[in-house]
Amino acid sequence: MFTPRPRIETLSIAGRHACHVIDDALLDPGALIEHAVRHAGDFVEAPHNAYPGPELRMPDAFSAQLDAFFSQHLRAHFAVRRTERMYSRLSLTTTPPERLRPAQSLCHVDRLSVSPAHRIIASVLYLFDAPDLGGTAFYAPKHPPEVILPMIHASGQLDAAAFEAAYGVRTGYMTESNAWFEKRLSVPARFNRLIVYEGTVFHSGEILHPERLSTDPRRGRLTLNGFFTCRRRLAA
Repeated sequence: MFTPRPRIETLSIAGRHACHVIDDALLDPGALIEHAVRHAGDFVEAPHNAYPGPELRMPDAFSAQLDAFFSQHLRAHFAVRRTERMYSRLSLTTTPPERLRPAQSLCHVDRLSVSPAHRIIASVLYLFDAPDLGGTAFYAPKHPPEVILPMIHASGQLDAAAFEAAYGVRTGYMTESNAWFEKRLSVPARFNRLIVYEGTVFHSGEILHPERLSTDPRRGRLTLNGFFTCRRRLAA
């Protein structure tokens, strides 16, 4: 299902990390949209993560295709040897901004800690043909970990009013720098565009027009998200 000859554009994130962009990634992106439509009733909200909307786990056979594409064309960009675990899911951003939990009003990483032997890689494939539904923004902390980490922990413990009073972060989708994070890169959405980046870089969906969000997979902000746990390449 993936293009056999991708053209990869590499964008720098604050000079230390990179986001790799591949346009026209799928040969038939409509097939994934139709899969989402057929299984619209199977999308569920996952309370264990901060995604602001329902998700649908993809079959292992499809995830294996995504992993094969990653291994052939992108793995070398991250200095990793092999994928040890991975999965993919379809996701629909649907939560109104006023209903976001504090953790959803911040940028995030896909895992706060990872063993030194591993690296977490993430991917997003945009399956909507409306760029104003929002791409992805990348951020850098303005404070050291001993300041940032307690704030992130509190975002999962406090209600919205208490979190805003303590840390000055208002409820809503994060689209700009704030007192805690500086926006370093914005990657616009484009239909059938795949982006791949290290999951431990702070990032967030750039939802500039939440009034446009929809629960209809044909009209809403539908994405395919992939997550790879990879073993780092051995030092020479």
